[in-house]
Amino acid sequence: MPQVLAATAPVGTLAVQVGTLVKLVRVLMLGPVVTVLALIARSGQQSGPGARRMSLPPLSHMVPWFIVGFLLLVAARSLGVTPEPLAAPAGDLAGFLTIVSMAALGLGVDVRALAGAGPRASAVVTLSLALIGALALFLVRVCGLA
Repeated sequence: MPQVLAATAPVGTLAVQVGTLVKLVRVLMLGPVVTVLALIARSGQQSGPGARRMSLPPLSHMVPWFIVGFLLLVAARSLGVTPEPLAAPAGDLAGFLTIVSMAALGLGVDVRALAGAGPRASAVVTLSLALIGALALFLVRVCGLA
């Protein structure tokens, strides 16, 4: 999500909204795809004369609660059920929670594990970040966004 926000924010609010929705729908599709692949793999392992019948876990174990909540909120907002005065504070809360989640990801980095990767790995990471930064700066200058 941070990449989507960084890539779409300079374009405008609509780009952020569309980019976020596309990214979240793509993430939502991981669940069904992984479930189907797991079922295919399981059926391949359990074929033969002594194979047991395959059973699915309950739906409550297959679909995380936040996905259900996300879909309900999308439906409520799309159908106009959400009161308009609630939309702006909800957007502010979403922005704050996005910042908190990005900070949590950063704080979860184990610096000792990074240091243990060695100088070659550190050099590759540093050079790739410098290259990405230089390319981004070049594109911003060429496109006239700065």
